[in-house]
Amino acid sequence: MSAADTSTATVTPAPGEAYEATDRTVPTRSRHRASYDKALVHSILDEAYVCHLGFVRDGAPVVLPTLFGRVGERLYVHGSTGSRPLRAAGDGVTAPGLPVCLTVTHVDGLVLARSAFHHSLNYRSVVVHGTAHQVTDPEELRVALDALVDHVVPGRSADSRPGNAKELAATAVIRLDLDEVSAKVRTGGPNDDPEDLGLPYWSGVVPVRGGYGAPVPADDLDPSVALPGYLAAL
Repeated sequence: MSAADTSTATVTPAPGEAYEATDRTVPTRSRHRASYDKALVHSILDEAYVCHLGFVRDGAPVVLPTLFGRVGERLYVHGSTGSRPLRAAGDGVTAPGLPVCLTVTHVDGLVLARSAFHHSLNYRSVVVHGTAHQVTDPEELRVALDALVDHVVPGRSADSRPGNAKELAATAVIRLDLDEVSAKVRTGGPNDDPEDLGLPYWSGVVPVRGGYGAPVPADDLDPSVALPGYLAAL
């Protein structure tokens, strides 16, 4: 994907379209739960607010929780221009980039088995391996920053003041292409051993669900400013 590519996050992959499995994206355990389906990967990413970005700094592993946004087959992560990982990423031309691993996880249920050993979680996760590069093209930077805002609340970037020169100068964005990607999903109930089925312990799944409360206006908000439709829809 070129720097000028501005394909939107709403593009849906064709049915059955998948990422190619690699040594780094094939799990060593529970391989039957792995998926490379692009539509599934996109849905898991788009539903998440926070990703965890892992990299090596001064010979030691570092994992940072941060916001992100997706535009087509590319993820964007932002931070301060003084951030060491963002500076280390480079632009891919004058610097080689920063090897990273980015992960996203949703917990959908607590799986309670009759034995402690078989307790588990129902979950959906995505792992992305690749090399991150700093965004330097002004148009791509604009698209990336809009995507970061709209990832949190769709439609919000068009309903807020864009960053000014000072704010943009203090903000850096890195991009990570979705090349080496896998999803992993667990669903269903507990996997109790046959000899444990008669034990007098409750067994089943406790669903975990998220939700939104009613929007609370800022104390200094002009009462004439109505609640935007995209927030009411939440």
